[in-house]
Amino acid sequence: MSKGRLEAFSDGVLAIIITIMVLELRVPHDTTFAALSPLLPVLLSYALSFIYLGIYWNNHHHMLHATQHIDGSVMWANLHLLFWLSLVPFVTGWAGENHFAMLPVAMYGVVLLMAAVAYTILQWRIIAHEGGESLLAHLVGRDRKGKGSVLIYIVSIPSVLLSPWIAVALYIVVALIWLVPDRRIERA
Repeated sequence: MSKGRLEAFSDGVLAIIITIMVLELRVPHDTTFAALSPLLPVLLSYALSFIYLGIYWNNHHHMLHATQHIDGSVMWANLHLLFWLSLVPFVTGWAGENHFAMLPVAMYGVVLLMAAVAYTILQWRIIAHEGGESLLAHLVGRDRKGKGSVLIYIVSIPSVLLSPWIAVALYIVVALIWLVPDRRIERA
C-alpha cells in the first residue's frame, strides 16, 4: 500500500496540533513589556512544544522517505503516535498556565515519553513490514538516540519531585539531541 495518504494525513494532523497550540496563546491587553511577564511560562512551554512537534514532523518525514510501502499495522501505529502528539497542546497549556508546577510538568513528560514509545513502535512496524534488510532497518541500526531519549524521559518524570525545572531541563536535553534530523536517514 502507498505511503502518500499516511504522510498527507500526518502532516495535516500536525498542522492542526500546532494551530491549536498557537490559538491557546492569550494576547495581553496592555502594550508594555511588563504585560508579557506573566505570560512568559506560557510562551516558554509553547516554544518547547513547538520545537518538539517540529522535531517529530521532520523525523517522521525522513522515516517515511526511507519507507517504500506500508500496511494496516503501520497505519494504526501512526495513529497511535498522532494520538500522543495530539495531547501536546493540553499538557503545554497546563504546564505553562500553572508556571511549571510539579504535576503538569510530570504529565508533560508522560506525553513526551508515550510519543517517543509510539514513534519507536511505528518504526518497528515499518521495519517488520518491509523486512530486516530494508533501508530503514539499516539506517536505524541500534537506535541509540531513540533508546536514550526514552531513558531520559523515564528519569525526568520522577525528577519533578526534586524540582520541575530538572525535568524541564531534561526535556530540553532530549529536544537538543533530536534537533538535527537523523543524519543516517538524511544521507540515504
